[in-house]
Amino acid sequence: MNGDQSLGIGELSRLTGVPVRTIRFYCDEGILTVGRSSGGHRRFDPDAVERLCLVRRLRGLGLGLPAIAGVLTGRRSLDEAISLERAALDAELASLAWRRASLRAVEQASPAERAARLELLAHAQGPAARSVIVDFWVRMVRAHVSPEIMEGLVDLAVPRAPADPTPGQVVAFAEMMALARGSSFGDERRVRQRIAEAEISDEGTLMLGVAEAYALAAPAVLAGEPPRPGAALDRFVEAHAFVRRDRKDTPEFRRYLHRELLRDHDARIDRYWDLFSEVTGTSASFGQGHRWLLDALGKALRLA
Repeated sequence: MNGDQSLGIGELSRLTGVPVRTIRFYCDEGILTVGRSSGGHRRFDPDAVERLCLVRRLRGLGLGLPAIAGVLTGRRSLDEAISLERAALDAELASLAWRRASLRAVEQASPAERAARLELLAHAQGPAARSVIVDFWVRMVRAHVSPEIMEGLVDLAVPRAPADPTPGQVVAFAEMMALARGSSFGDERRVRQRIAEAEISDEGTLMLGVAEAYALAAPAVLAGEPPRPGAALDRFVEAHAFVRRDRKDTPEFRRYLHRELLRDHDARIDRYWDLFSEVTGTSASFGQGHRWLLDALGKALRLA
């Protein structure tokens, strides 16, 4: 290091406004490259001024020393480091918003309900909460389906936590998680599922067909129109008939299908979809579409 051009630690501090003790700390952490004079004093190249100013600015934005070191060594671009820091901050803010809404939900509960609400919300914090609901739907699938179909089902059935939730949304999400964790519910459904496996030849094909029927029904569901026969119901029945030993859409099959679907019906699933609507703010979930189609089938049978 050229002694005529190098800077002492005091001069570097004066040029950058960074305290001497902080510069020493950065040297010890490997953030700044430092040399020694013949007398053992720290000496810095002139480019240390620019590097130290960059360190100060990045620290002011909240970046940690490992991220800053990555930028200074070229292991990570400045844009990448800032993008990663922003993403981490977004996640932290979402977590704080969820905690704030949870606290407000407890405050809003009556004294008699407060203990139960505390217990409910205690299990619905953090990323693991959604995974419990995802696991529930994986268990609910009646037969093997492709990863793509399973992923589509999860997207339709499992809401993501709102970035800035209301207390009501937090409570609804927690109730969904409580329903998903109910082992007896899952056991009862699996008994029916094992029976249905012998009847349904291809669960994946059925799910795709039902999804098409729901897409046809969605405008009516969104508009709040009452269930009625039509193209959506016909596609719904056709999808079920195709995977049940290639049966046909006949009045007899429609009566059979309505009876079987009602046997599978559970009020807790209705409650799940009501909570889904509260969390997402949508009135046309997959579950509401299925309910609309089932009611349309019952209405068609009554009119026949």
